Amino acid sequence: MRIDLLYFAWVREAIGTGAETVEVPDDVTTVATLIDWLVTRSDGHASALRDRARLRAAVDQVFVDHDASIVGAREVAIFPPVTGG
Repeated sequence: MRIDLLYFAWVREAIGTGAETVEVPDDVTTVATLIDWLVTRSDGHASALRDRARLRAAVDQVFVDHDASIVGAREVAIFPPVTGG
């Protein structure tokens, strides 16, 4: 399955890119398993994604929990919590 990934704020900075397209293994079916797989891709990914409590996600532009399915998704965004003012 091919998915476009978007990264924002310090997540983007740690990984070194704001976007990438990846071919994920068949057993990667949720946001949580996607993050597990991504941390193995590089030191930047591992650093940015190690503390899940500091991460939020959106699947096809809808905010989701980490147990949400990514099966059939076109886009997954990963970012720190958003604060307003």
